[in-house]
Amino acid sequence: MRQKMILILLDPEGEYAALMGNYLQEQKNIPWEVHTYTDSNSLLEEHLENIGMLVSAESGFLEEFKELGAKRIVILNESGIVKWGQYRNIQKYQAADVVFQELLEIFMEISDIPLPGLKNNSNTKFFGFYSPIHRCCQTTFAMTMAQVLAQQHAVLYLNFEHYCGYAELTGNASRKDLSDLIYFLVAEKDKFALRMQTMIQHVGNVDYIPPMKSGQNLLTITTKEWLGLVQKLAEIGEYEYVILDLSESMQGLFELLRCCEKIFTVVRGERVSRNKMLSYEQLLTAYGFEDVWKRTSKCTLPVLSRMPDTLEEYNRSELANYVKEQLGETGREVEEWTMRS
Repeated sequence: MRQKMILILLDPEGEYAALMGNYLQEQKNIPWEVHTYTDSNSLLEEHLENIGMLVSAESGFLEEFKELGAKRIVILNESGIVKWGQYRNIQKYQAADVVFQELLEIFMEISDIPLPGLKNNSNTKFFGFYSPIHRCCQTTFAMTMAQVLAQQHAVLYLNFEHYCGYAELTGNASRKDLSDLIYFLVAEKDKFALRMQTMIQHVGNVDYIPPMKSGQNLLTITTKEWLGLVQKLAEIGEYEYVILDLSESMQGLFELLRCCEKIFTVVRGERVSRNKMLSYEQLLTAYGFEDVWKRTSKCTLPVLSRMPDTLEEYNRSELANYVKEQLGETGREVEEWTMRS
């Protein structure tokens, strides 16, 4: 087995060093072995090999560190002033997950190996959400189910809408989105899992990749690329559930639905909605996707008196009770699978 690179974390502030060191070590399938120090001279006395990155707090950095042979030196900037411009600087006092993602980005520059420890796990459950009826609270339904499942399971949520407004809902703006993930799948396949970790955002216990900012980009992704993404997520096996919030503004909708263990379709009782559902069913049959319709749960959402103020509260909303009912046998089946694994 190929030895992991070493990441050295040096910070005279003992509490920060311990907390950040533990956080980095606990991340899924990390590509490094973390060594934590609080004393600069003690580090210099060590004789370590295969140092991938040396991450030093500004207050503890010594020029002698360059003699340790690290492939990358990173300064945890504390003052806001760049004193060592020849090295990469990242802000020390920010969320641990942001520091982690920035370190992964830097690691990508020196890594010539795929993420170690990938699981060949075919037991990832894909749940698809799609309805031909618009403005039916599909996304609210999908995100509520993600939050409910995430109370006990690892969940990834992906949104495939043309204009989803997700950044406004979460309050998190990101430079990268789902289109970048597809690019990495094609261009940097061996580093895909690492690249994905640099993009993951969180709402409550749910992980998500920011949706595409441009609907035109969504239209250009081919069916083959979407299916490749699903296959890769299954291979990585880090998530027990992947929630696919789908739309017709994409290629390969039916093919993606066919990949799903369970499909949830919101229905309504008025005549126009019933006719849309009939047309949808007929189209599935005409194109040979009868199996998709057979695995579809047709859901009539309850009338909600109020929506929660934040996405994190979705698992305590009125809709959450309906979601738990819908999980029903599916939830019990997955619990049995979890116990067997």
